[in-house]
Amino acid sequence: MSRDAAIAAARALLDDGSLLEVLARRVAYPTASQDPASGPHLWAYLQQEIAPDLERMGFACSVHANPMGKGGPFLIGRRIEDPALPTLLTYGHGDTVLGMDGDWLEGLSPWVMTQRGERLYGRGIVDNKGQFTGNLAALDVVRQIRGKLGYNVVVLLETSEEVGSPGINEFCAAHREELAADVLIASDGPRLVPEVPTLSLGTRGAISFDLRVRYREGGHHSGNWGGLLANPGVRLAHALASIIDRDGKVLVRDLVPEAIPDSIRRALAKCRVDGGATGPEINHWWGEPGLSAAEKVFSWNTFEVLAFSTGNPLAPVNAVPPEAFARCQIRYTVDRPVESFVPAIRAHLAAQGFDDVEVVEIKEGADWAATRMDPEGPWPTMVAASIERSVGKAPMIIPNAGGSLPNDSFAITLGLPTVYIPHSYSGCSQHAPNEHALLPLMREGLEIAAGLFWDLGEQPWPQR
Repeated sequence: MSRDAAIAAARALLDDGSLLEVLARRVAYPTASQDPASGPHLWAYLQQEIAPDLERMGFACSVHANPMGKGGPFLIGRRIEDPALPTLLTYGHGDTVLGMDGDWLEGLSPWVMTQRGERLYGRGIVDNKGQFTGNLAALDVVRQIRGKLGYNVVVLLETSEEVGSPGINEFCAAHREELAADVLIASDGPRLVPEVPTLSLGTRGAISFDLRVRYREGGHHSGNWGGLLANPGVRLAHALASIIDRDGKVLVRDLVPEAIPDSIRRALAKCRVDGGATGPEINHWWGEPGLSAAEKVFSWNTFEVLAFSTGNPLAPVNAVPPEAFARCQIRYTVDRPVESFVPAIRAHLAAQGFDDVEVVEIKEGADWAATRMDPEGPWPTMVAASIERSVGKAPMIIPNAGGSLPNDSFAITLGLPTVYIPHSYSGCSQHAPNEHALLPLMREGLEIAAGLFWDLGEQPWPQR
């Protein structure tokens, strides 16, 4: 049997409907981790759905409670053909965002997979049940056709990614020996453009904080006190304007990289960002001057104001408000240490005379650090060659995704090179009603995964 036979067999899983049966069963589990009542469903998904399928493939499985005492369980599956062989770690998450029942198109339900034309609808069909399931199915095809893989595989599946992956770093540290591997290859997120494969080698980090101005208790009549009492909304607006200008350039230069490495620039010169027909139109005038759209999102740091309020925005009254608030966020690459951002902002505000603006760090939600690999390194080069051989297209390679994942647990805690191969597109509505997968992308994803998993058993792996 051959590589081509493995790719054809993986593609046939969609054509004969067998993969669709598995996906329909998995979508039916209401594993919305944002729902406090989802715990039993998360455990059932791992114990009753995933573990038996992995055990059929020769994996020894164990399901573990979250070490943080909150968040969903973890599953580790290990298929060790020979301890002397190299080991692949693959990752996915079985939880989803809320189903948003009632907001989907007529006749659709988040927990019932439905095919309409070339689209498969269902919560988790791309984020991340569908992508993870497709990769495992392709892996199993290679195992069956070759009779072995030719390497070891460790599977890590979590169930709290949509609430910030609480406990994943502690879990990886505690289970370091069971998760030991030579590389992580997984699938999550969208391609840059639907028709071209994408390789993502890490993620940007994210840090959130509040800027607050508080002058007094309660508002005071603007006719009697206007012009006498400092307006916190105006002060905060000017403080923000000293951090980022009207066109989106970050003015506090300690918050952005000093430069973009040459290898990153060369890789991003081959990438384009396109949200497609359903995506927003890019404002090319916004952001760091002189950078391409791909450089702005994948190699630079951005400062965002996520919310701003002063007074009562829903019912304004004739009063000078007592306080103002802005929730801010920095998405950042590895080029600046995250612990330097809040001190830099405090120092800047003090130097600009905004001693009345308080910076409050946010300790809740995801706390994922930035990670990145060299796009011209051995693993990206090897994986890209395999993809091009399988589907005849050279992938776009980005050093890190614009968004965030708990990739620091793999790249930093476990010390692994990390490669993500997304099988979805940006218009998939993954966190909204009508989440869907495109069958052509799923089919191509199966071909890519089968070809790569075949190649991993045929050639030497790059040295750690």
